[in-house]
Amino acid sequence: MADTLYFIIPCYKEEECLAETAARLLVKLERLVLDGKISDGSRIIFVNDGSTDNTWQIIQDLHENDNHFGGINLSRNRGHQNALLAGLMTVTEMADFTISMDADLQDDINAVDKMIDLYNQGRDIVYGVRNKREKDTFFKRFTALQFYKMLDMLGVQIVFNHADYRLMSRRALLGLAEYQEVNLFLRGLIPMIGYPSATVYYERGERFAGETKYPLRRMLALALEGITSLSIRPIRIISIVGFLSFLASLVMLIWFFIAWLAGGTVSGWASTIVSIWAIGGLQLLAIGIIGEYIGKIYLEVKARPRFIVEKVLIDKANTP
Repeated sequence: MADTLYFIIPCYKEEECLAETAARLLVKLERLVLDGKISDGSRIIFVNDGSTDNTWQIIQDLHENDNHFGGINLSRNRGHQNALLAGLMTVTEMADFTISMDADLQDDINAVDKMIDLYNQGRDIVYGVRNKREKDTFFKRFTALQFYKMLDMLGVQIVFNHADYRLMSRRALLGLAEYQEVNLFLRGLIPMIGYPSATVYYERGERFAGETKYPLRRMLALALEGITSLSIRPIRIISIVGFLSFLASLVMLIWFFIAWLAGGTVSGWASTIVSIWAIGGLQLLAIGIIGEYIGKIYLEVKARPRFIVEKVLIDKANTP
């Protein structure tokens, strides 16, 4: 008998996309069942991340009309990463494997077939990776490239051009459940599981409807979360910056001394400027970086729940 697949779709204010997303995913699911690649107990699960529009109502309607659809409603908005984790953890014991993707239909649904083929060949994790970024603006392409380069420089394992379109086996989900940190960056966390993995390349399309939920501000926040959650090298870099600042202050001191010999400075000005420039800037930088890590320690020590599920709508009649 074929294994059971659960699609996990995080949603935040996606009322404009949901009907079309549900229709396309249902066609794909039914085709996979007919081809014998998955069981009829497979499901499409939408995770409502505290949306303030009609997203949850649409999910409830979908579930009532067709038991292939299910819903998980979080008690409040917890962010994309926590919503995705909530969906994965909720269905871990129900599904043989899951495929997560966004609700905006930018991820190529047809890549699912190759993912399942690789799963059947023994891969526990299959990453959906964009093969090009031609539809992105120059600014987004440039900043994304620099982000991946920075993560690599800081020693963070991450799949280049991979977002959260991926297949995970139940074994991989159980491995993910072992990681209990509050500060989540799944793109860097999942490669740490270490089970056999593979990559499927696809062309990312345009958003079907609505507006992106990741403007520049949130993208920068996600990038900072990824760096500080997975690497302590920024703290180590402080010592390097301190040494370089010390060298720079020596250069500036020599320059001011030469200027003093030429009679072009005011008495006491050189030493004051050098001190402010070298020490003040370094202290602010160091305090900022250390403070970021202390803040994360504070959140981890409090051990607050990463999400709270308010309601689950899943027909388990045909689940394993």
